[in-house]
Amino acid sequence: MLLFVAVCKGVEMKQLLVVLIAVLLPLTGFATGAESGGEEILWIDVRTAEEYSAGHLPGAININYTEITVFIGDHAESKERPIKLYCGTGRRAGIAKQALEEAGYRNVSNEGGLGDVMAKQEQQQQQ
Repeated sequence: MLLFVAVCKGVEMKQLLVVLIAVLLPLTGFATGAESGGEEILWIDVRTAEEYSAGHLPGAININYTEITVFIGDHAESKERPIKLYCGTGRRAGIAKQALEEAGYRNVSNEGGLGDVMAKQEQQQQQ
């Protein structure tokens, strides 16, 4: 039904995908840290504010990759906290990961693009 409504209103496929993620992802526990044995994972979308506003993972915060070391302390007091980064394709997340590691953060991963995160989530659901 959601697909039908979205198509009828002229919503592009990418926007529909973001809507479906926002609806389904919280049901899996994927974005809440449940997959890390209960340790709270900090998901960071390192895209621009405009990209973030267009759609993002539920629970993810937005810090532009160019400002990651300036604002990370507002969200991660411990440099051991698990941090998962994503962007559009993984390139900016990789740059942000390197910057955080150089700043002493030790548990940072580049999850790639938003589509990559969705694919991993889908694989976990199938297992």
